[in-house]
Amino acid sequence: MILLTGRWTWEGNLVIETSTHLSDETPDKEVDAKADELISDEYNGWAASFLVDSHRAACQEAYETYVKDEGGKLTDHVEGILVDD
Repeated sequence: MILLTGRWTWEGNLVIETSTHLSDETPDKEVDAKADELISDEYNGWAASFLVDSHRAACQEAYETYVKDEGGKLTDHVEGILVDD
């Protein structure tokens, strides 16, 4: 499982700032606690976990699920990639 955290920009783009590998069996409560720790009180903070094996696959799934239909872009500051299609 990959936990991605980041923030939304005012333009409607998602910026990924951290990527954390967790065991697929990690309880939801622990995933939520880790997400809260990483986001802290950041304005427009965002977090989601994905049952995939790689950071890139998680970013692609985040784009498909949260960004694509809104016409935005996903910028990944972890690996320095841009997903916009």
